[in-house]
Amino acid sequence: MQALQLDGINEPLRLQDVPTPTPGPGEVLVQLHAAALNHRDVWIQKGQYAGLRFPCILGSDGAGVVTALGEGADEALRGQAVVINPGHSWGDNPNAQAKSFTILGLPNQGAFAEYVSVPAQYVRPLPAHLSFEQAAALPLGGVTAYRAAFTRAGLQAGERVLITGIGGGVALLALQMAVASGAEVWVTSGSAEKITRAQQLGAMGGANYKDEKWASELVKQAGGGFDVIIDSAAGPGFEALLDAAAPGGRIVFYGGTLGPIAQVPPAKVFWKQLSILGSTMGTEQDFAAMVRLFEQHQLVPVVDQVFALADGEAAMRRMEQGQQFGKIVLKIKD
Repeated sequence: MQALQLDGINEPLRLQDVPTPTPGPGEVLVQLHAAALNHRDVWIQKGQYAGLRFPCILGSDGAGVVTALGEGADEALRGQAVVINPGHSWGDNPNAQAKSFTILGLPNQGAFAEYVSVPAQYVRPLPAHLSFEQAAALPLGGVTAYRAAFTRAGLQAGERVLITGIGGGVALLALQMAVASGAEVWVTSGSAEKITRAQQLGAMGGANYKDEKWASELVKQAGGGFDVIIDSAAGPGFEALLDAAAPGGRIVFYGGTLGPIAQVPPAKVFWKQLSILGSTMGTEQDFAAMVRLFEQHQLVPVVDQVFALADGEAAMRRMEQGQQFGKIVLKIKD
């Protein structure tokens, strides 16, 4: 088969002929029609990720058709269009992943290829209203957003939620699910255009996080503080989230693109009775609930741009630049 292979740190992704995987016991072979990029792929390419091993095939997000079965896999899966859950071996504790937890695309070979073999328990029927490209945009970002918003922060209908850094895949998926669930959603971005596009997806409004007093101005604009704040940046700006939170609010973050949280004045946390929560990926139950929510409300993930598999390196550079609005997708099969 053909696959985009990464041979070392800071090496470009190269389309190469590699052996087609053979499904082992309990596994299925998926002929991929589409895959999607995540920042994780860029971090691995730059050597900024634990457990590096080369050569490797990146890609945590994929959708396609089951073409072969390993011993013991359900025959009913043969020929079924599926979307792949990239989080494997979460473990028995729903509150946190086990040490055995892995994500598709490292250490196991990922979805930037014509075929991938995965345990059968990690494929789910492709939502009927989605194309393969749209479905490929869903898995990692969708389960991350769902767990952060609903499992960890306990977002309820009617609550006011702030989603920072709108435009990235997880943030947009969180926006779509929160709006569909009846929350009042506000956003931040460094781009006025991205805020406008978020409003077209149901956001009430937003603020430019580059403005010095964005938090107080947005609270004023929204008519009060935020019950839930979903963040991926952390870093020096985290204190502004404490100011934006309503009393009893929950701040959940699933990333730290701006680095360590430098200042957390204790009084701003304890006097407002705030909860600060960490979240990453999700359980099989989180993934199933996320897919059901998309099916129930006929939600369609936002796709920024579709590249051919052979142009995967160009897709990676677009991801690295951070200018996208939605998911960057590789089209593998027509």
